[in-house]
Amino acid sequence: MLKVNIQKINEHAKLPKRMTEHAAGYDLYSCNEEDIIIRSGEVILIPTGIAVSLPVGYEAQIRPRSGLAIKHQIGVLNSPGTIDADYRGEIKIILFNFGKKDFVVAHHTRIAQMVVSRHESVDFVITGQLDETGRGSGGFGHTEH
Repeated sequence: MLKVNIQKINEHAKLPKRMTEHAAGYDLYSCNEEDIIIRSGEVILIPTGIAVSLPVGYEAQIRPRSGLAIKHQIGVLNSPGTIDADYRGEIKIILFNFGKKDFVVAHHTRIAQMVVSRHESVDFVITGQLDETGRGSGGFGHTEH
């Protein structure tokens, strides 16, 4: 199991938590002293009160929670957001309300999920031609019949 150091920036912060044994994502909780209202069509930056220290070669992806999306039309604007291995600041979540009703973020509301993943560093090599595939340069919708 990968060990990730975590720091409470705010003493009232709640640590990320997996809701089931085999869940890939760890739920992230808001850490706000007063309710935050996200009005219809509005974007708000929500604090979590935590910071992490990821090992080199890893990232944390911040993703929306499906329950918030289907029940309240709340999403993560830059989904997935990325926490890099060299970032040490507070994790904050950019939530947007694409619904018709205001949404209230109370203290310790589950607002997003975090998935920690390994990634590769690459060297890009300029070439005059790429290898051939069956798809070739087919883009959006090219496989629809």
